[in-house]
Amino acid sequence: MTKAKLPSDIKEKWDKLSYWFIKSTGKRPNTNTLLFLIGVQELGKGKKNFSKEEKQDLMHLALCKLFSNSGFYKLEGLDEDGWPHYSLVEELPEMNVDEQENFIQWHIIDYFSDIIDL
Repeated sequence: MTKAKLPSDIKEKWDKLSYWFIKSTGKRPNTNTLLFLIGVQELGKGKKNFSKEEKQDLMHLALCKLFSNSGFYKLEGLDEDGWPHYSLVEELPEMNVDEQENFIQWHIIDYFSDIIDL
């Protein structure tokens, strides 16, 4: 499988985000890594060891948070364990795999643009 070609506006900002991440951690990020980190941030419980299922839940949490910024999801509240729960407001558009990757990456860029200058 070949890597999706990013539109130039997304690629430039993704490269800046990747460079910032490499400078901060010494590692090149991928989409899943950034989704996991966003999920940890949104959970707000700090660094800990997460089970495989929790890691998947954190990535799902990140996607809900990211897509809530575009009006696709809405935060409903926290459960008894302090995990945020979102509800679907509007169906996501149909996309092929490359379009999905670009859509997610654009939302990740938007999320981090409040933290770093992209």
